[in-house]
Amino acid sequence: MSSPVKPYNDSESGKKEQVTKMFDTISKNYDGLNRIISLGIDTSWRKKVVKLVNEVKPETILDIATGTGDLAVAMASTGAKRIVGLDISPGMLDVGKEKVTKNKLNKTVEMVLGDSENLTYEENSFDAITVAFGVRNFENLDKGLKEIHRVLKPGGRFVVLETSVPTKFPFKQGYKVYANYILPLMGKLFSKDKVAYNYLSKSAAAFPYGEAFNNILGKNGFIAMEHKPQTFGVATIYVASK
Repeated sequence: MSSPVKPYNDSESGKKEQVTKMFDTISKNYDGLNRIISLGIDTSWRKKVVKLVNEVKPETILDIATGTGDLAVAMASTGAKRIVGLDISPGMLDVGKEKVTKNKLNKTVEMVLGDSENLTYEENSFDAITVAFGVRNFENLDKGLKEIHRVLKPGGRFVVLETSVPTKFPFKQGYKVYANYILPLMGKLFSKDKVAYNYLSKSAAAFPYGEAFNNILGKNGFIAMEHKPQTFGVATIYVASK
């Protein structure tokens, strides 16, 4: 596994605090820039996550690192009675709360300020748990995964959507150019925060993916791990159970 990526700056604050500051800073532009950066493909990835979750007919769903709530809102189509979107960034949650209200989902979707590595929920609380583009931001990956495993019900489904690095020519070479040069430039142009999007690209490159992440899931108690590469390998969906 690659060495840890400094998330935002060289201050003495921990990764968690720096990630919170970073996402608070870019929260207002996050959705629009994501659509531009991914050419809108990220919406199709989320639809696949919703479909995988819907297979277990969940009544309760926890969406960790929910950000602006895109996935939490989309999960309403599963018919779940309770959906919790949890994030450490108040700025991202503010955008998400507006989205929940706009979609008239206040009785179903709850946006909660919280820490994925210190969940306040009891053991076996949720039928399904999701994380979209968030596990690479955990300060302590093992601790976060153990907490997720703890609050997931036996037989429940855990689905992760995360960026990954293509391994085949020419997608591997093209991805490196895009991640190292184009993504930070777009971040600077559209969000006025080149540093934040530079971190996002570097953290994606450093994060373990494919079988390497499956092994980490297994080490933390999950079973029946699968990984499904998306769009030439620029993202991967992981499915596991308890």
